[in-house]
Amino acid sequence: MPAPGTRPDTGPERADRTVLDARDISRALTRISHELLERNKGADDLVLLGLHTRGVPLARRIAERIAAVEGAPVAVGELDVTLYRDDLRSQPTRRAHKTALPAGGIDRKVVVLVDDVLFSGRTIRAALDALADLGRPSAVRLAVLVDRGHRQLPIRADHVGKNLPSALAERVSVRLTEIDGTDEVSIS
Repeated sequence: MPAPGTRPDTGPERADRTVLDARDISRALTRISHELLERNKGADDLVLLGLHTRGVPLARRIAERIAAVEGAPVAVGELDVTLYRDDLRSQPTRRAHKTALPAGGIDRKVVVLVDDVLFSGRTIRAALDALADLGRPSAVRLAVLVDRGHRQLPIRADHVGKNLPSALAERVSVRLTEIDGTDEVSIS
């Protein structure tokens, strides 16, 4: 007989609670897109760089929304920060992804870093270091789907889909259709 709180086939039960469903994510990305346009006064010189892994599809979705409003495409790229992370010694088995900048590059552009979850701020610090090696933007902004707090560095997002106060022991999971087959944010 299994112990209380466990299932025989899966071990301890995880209490996942959905905090954003597909419609919530869509609304949040639409709001972020409009905020970006308003703050930038249009889409001129705007470059969205999605951070691997889930920031990339989020950046593409935001670009689609901006293009629908502005009637013109927005430059989108991918940024891999693996080699810029400060935890490579403790977690050396990270898979590297590609960095792909838009054809026009990032010099003198307003670069918006796009990521799924802002937590300690260390990934964004790594992204800023990577950007310094790639060019000189006129400004760098940060858009995240979820800000869960617990910053270890003085970094804050300019555009947030949802502020989600959480305990350090909790795990925030973002699932996106392009990678996971469904759109949802859950906490466990």
